[in-house]
Amino acid sequence: MTLLLLLGILAGGFALLTVLDALRQPARRYGAARRGQISLALLFLFTGLGHFVQTEAMAEMLPPWTPARTLMIWLSGVAEWLIAIGLLIPRHARLAGWCAIAFLILVFPGNVYAALNRVAFGGHAAGPIYLLVRGPFQLLLIAWAYWFAARRGTGG
Repeated sequence: MTLLLLLGILAGGFALLTVLDALRQPARRYGAARRGQISLALLFLFTGLGHFVQTEAMAEMLPPWTPARTLMIWLSGVAEWLIAIGLLIPRHARLAGWCAIAFLILVFPGNVYAALNRVAFGGHAAGPIYLLVRGPFQLLLIAWAYWFAARRGTGG
């Protein structure tokens, strides 16, 4: 359910921006790359908020030996917001895209730990089978960040 919501924010945001963009004068339209950057920023703004609203539940996704788990969750939430802001500023969008890719790679082990330990947050309680959905979703986000923001020629 959580991943469907995130997919809805990402793809729905892109679709809505595409419709709204079609209503603008041709010279003022964003283009696909910009719409992709904005929709990814919306996703990171939403997920970053979760770090402050559900801090303790998210902290459980980290192994007990992780120092300052709550602080790590807050800092990763701030990082997600900084990535989102960077994506919204055209001249910083490419760097923000690369930061998004690095972030998505760095946090994935937390998803693996949470699934293997059936942490009751998101879909992790389903156990390792959740990774069959979460892994491809993470790859989709990485590909999205690369295609719409990080690669050369995206206008960012």
